[in-house]
Amino acid sequence: MLRIHEYFLFTLQKLSFLLKLFDLSLKLKGFPIKEAKTHLKFIQNKSDADFKSYQETKKQDIVAYHLKHNSFYKAFAKSASPLDWNSIPVMTKHDLQQPLANRLSNGFNIKKVHKHKTSGSSGTPFIFAKDKFCHALTWAIFIDRYNWYNINLNTSKQARFYGIPLDKKGYFKERFKDVLSKRYRFSTFNLSDIQFNKNLEKFKSTPFDYINGYTSSIVQFAKYLKRKNSILNTVCPSLKACIVTSEMLFEEDRLLLGAQLGIPVINEYGAAELGLIAFENTQKEWLVNTEDLFIEVLDENNTALPYGEEGRLVITSLYNKAHPFIRYDLGDIGVLSKSSTIEKPILEKLVGRKNDIIKLPSGKKAAGLTFYYVTKTVIEDDANVKEFIIEQIKLDTFKISYVSCEALSEFKKQTIEKTIERYLEPDLTIVFESKASLDRSNRGKLKQFTSYL
Repeated sequence: MLRIHEYFLFTLQKLSFLLKLFDLSLKLKGFPIKEAKTHLKFIQNKSDADFKSYQETKKQDIVAYHLKHNSFYKAFAKSASPLDWNSIPVMTKHDLQQPLANRLSNGFNIKKVHKHKTSGSSGTPFIFAKDKFCHALTWAIFIDRYNWYNINLNTSKQARFYGIPLDKKGYFKERFKDVLSKRYRFSTFNLSDIQFNKNLEKFKSTPFDYINGYTSSIVQFAKYLKRKNSILNTVCPSLKACIVTSEMLFEEDRLLLGAQLGIPVINEYGAAELGLIAFENTQKEWLVNTEDLFIEVLDENNTALPYGEEGRLVITSLYNKAHPFIRYDLGDIGVLSKSSTIEKPILEKLVGRKNDIIKLPSGKKAAGLTFYYVTKTVIEDDANVKEFIIEQIKLDTFKISYVSCEALSEFKKQTIEKTIERYLEPDLTIVFESKASLDRSNRGKLKQFTSYL
């Protein structure tokens, strides 16, 4: 006999085929998804000339609103003028690490907002809020982008490679949300071949429409498929696309995913506190979301950089009245393509987090993911190493922890050391440590480079 909660989930699964449960769940929680979809179309139907005016008006409006209705922002941006964008201060996560009640705008309380917590991947977690229309608009944009690939969040079955809380309450809550969203969740904590074989059997028996989840976990599944000489869409022909998110997607991994999954691989970039930031379109352009966000690339002096130059990604949420995210330094470093326009900015490259920077004895600096990429090209060429992470222990000392079928040979270690020396500098100490598994966050993410300096 099924336990009560299992029967309840089973009943919901049957109902999901008859109802638009995803839209309905948002509506029942007070998120006006229908109105948000209508407003999104209104924005998207604007001409190029009208869009520029729309964006400037929304920037001024959101600053003016928070200066009038939010005591936290009023104190934070004392000299700000809605008419002078350069007078608007850049806010960081550290600025927001205080009780949420202190940061809410007048007329909003904890019960009247969407409340959530950032992932903490930057090392600076905090609780934030979004007003209900803003949150509904976030979902309307996700729905719009997924439709580019004929994915319908109400009806399309998702194979989900995400973490899940292990406490009973959190676990059941996520499983309940999975049912409402037509998702089946695969573990990101167990990446063994035994588990991957179970995953494959599930794909054989379930008509999934798309895959969505952490890049590293899906890449590991693709490596398993390669070892088994199996292409996923041959056993699950209903699959249309794979959306990777939360972690960097390297070109080699994209090629591997494309080959072993047999479906388009789509790069998604977002943040819990902001929603969707960029999504890859069918022309393989990483299109920035301009409907409800304004994105800038700034240098260390908070000066806007021209298209094509690398800098800090600073983002303004144009619709969040409950909580200010105005010129908010997300902590990421990236480049907007030279072919970008105000109406259509294109994210050319996401370099990584600004606190994931390698500092070297010579004074040289390099992006941590650059180090990861250099090592990756050497360490994985024989398919022995399944995955690895790099940690900077001291100014001249790095530890490479890896999971492999067998320990790295001395020749392989020396090759890696020489490659690092060529791309970085000589006289660095490299420590290798073989592990049975790598530590992941409580959500199942894999942090690829960490500096402890």
